[in-house]
Amino acid sequence: MSEKQAMSPWKYKPWWCQPWSILLTGVTLISGSWVIFKTVWLTVLVCVPVLTWMGFFLIIWPQLVIRSGILESHEDGV
Repeated sequence: MSEKQAMSPWKYKPWWCQPWSILLTGVTLISGSWVIFKTVWLTVLVCVPVLTWMGFFLIIWPQLVIRSGILESHEDGV
């Protein structure tokens, strides 16, 4: 388990690029579009790219970084 934490790509990212900030930004954008416009189609139009962005950076990107092995070489100081 400690090896998994050492290989976390999030420890190399700034505070504004952490999972909590990505989630907070996405939820704020989606709910903000509803609060401002109160139109389903416009909220869906905002929702699709925001959820795609969130999915990429919260699910796909961390797995790609871990599988690439770049974190292991970074830990070794290479």
